[in-house]
Amino acid sequence: MNNYLKGLIDGFSGFSLMFEAGIRRFIIIPLLINIGLFSGAIYLLSQQMEAWIQSLLPGWLSWLEWLLWPQFMLTALLFVFYTFSLVANLIAAPFNSLLSAQVEKHLTGNSPQLSDEEKWWKLVIRSTASEIHKLLYFVKWLIPLLILTIIPGLNLAAPFAWFIFTAWSLALEYTDYPLANRGLLFKEIRQYNRLLRMRSLGLGSGIFIFTTIPVLNFLAMPLAVISATRLTIQIKESPET
Repeated sequence: MNNYLKGLIDGFSGFSLMFEAGIRRFIIIPLLINIGLFSGAIYLLSQQMEAWIQSLLPGWLSWLEWLLWPQFMLTALLFVFYTFSLVANLIAAPFNSLLSAQVEKHLTGNSPQLSDEEKWWKLVIRSTASEIHKLLYFVKWLIPLLILTIIPGLNLAAPFAWFIFTAWSLALEYTDYPLANRGLLFKEIRQYNRLLRMRSLGLGSGIFIFTTIPVLNFLAMPLAVISATRLTIQIKESPET
């Protein structure tokens, strides 16, 4: 639990660096992408929530709507924001890699070796391929989660399962940028996070909590990249922390 709480704090640790000189200009494009897609997610939730609940309940159980509303609201929030985050990261992947490299240079004085050697088009190909690899991994787990969500009785556990899955996915998503910049493959990044399982779950939880805060959630993507990069530097320099 102590490691989980450390990771939770890590999820917010990048906020102080976001507006530092030399970093500000690298957050502009991820920020604009995040604003556009999360605005779409919020609009979709506001327009479709009532219809979703009614379609999932037979008419003779409509009186249960008030009871199921919080559960469906939380599940839909996790599902919609999670899927929109995947799309946002797929689009912004090259810019997030650049942001991560700049943060590492700002904190340590040295850029990751790969970011120094790669041309822009190589970075785009590598980071986009990494996002597709992650997407396939996440889809593998999305299918049983979706099944769990629609099975009466079992779907009571769906919000908890979605939260754990979302926190884990966000940890993998954002630690990928600094670690891939150092040459690690996605398989190695998963192993890295397994070794720091509770710290990683805490990190992902902190990032997710930030995405639920109105207005500030538009900063969630660059914040997550900076926070995850800061954590990987901290772990690299002092593994016992």
